[in-house]
This record gives sequence, structure tokens and C-alpha cells, in this order.
Amino acid sequence: MIRRRPQLLWLLLPYVLFVAALPFVNRVPLLVLWLFGATLLTPVFVGLARRGDRRP
Repeated sequence: MIRRRPQLLWLLLPYVLFVAALPFVNRVPLLVLWLFGATLLTPVFVGLARRGDRRP
């Protein structure tokens, strides 16, 4: 499925931002800033995936 629709890989970035990067941002002020930034970027990634996935 990924070979036919590679634009869906944009949807993995929010997962990486929220889950996989948490061990690297383990200080409280940085964690709050990181989660706020990831929350703001998630709709951008979803929009990019939707934009690339439009079918005629």
C-alpha cells in the first residue's frame, strides 16, 4: 500500500513527534514546548497527506 500511496508517510510524523522523541526531551519546560509544537504541526502533516492523496 505504501508503494502505491507514499504520501501517507506524512501521517507517521505526528507519531514520531509525540511518542518516539519523548525520551530525548525529558525536561519539563522542553517537554511542554515540544508537545505544543507537535500539536501545532500535526494538522499540517495531515493536510499534506490529504493533499497528496486526492484521487481524480
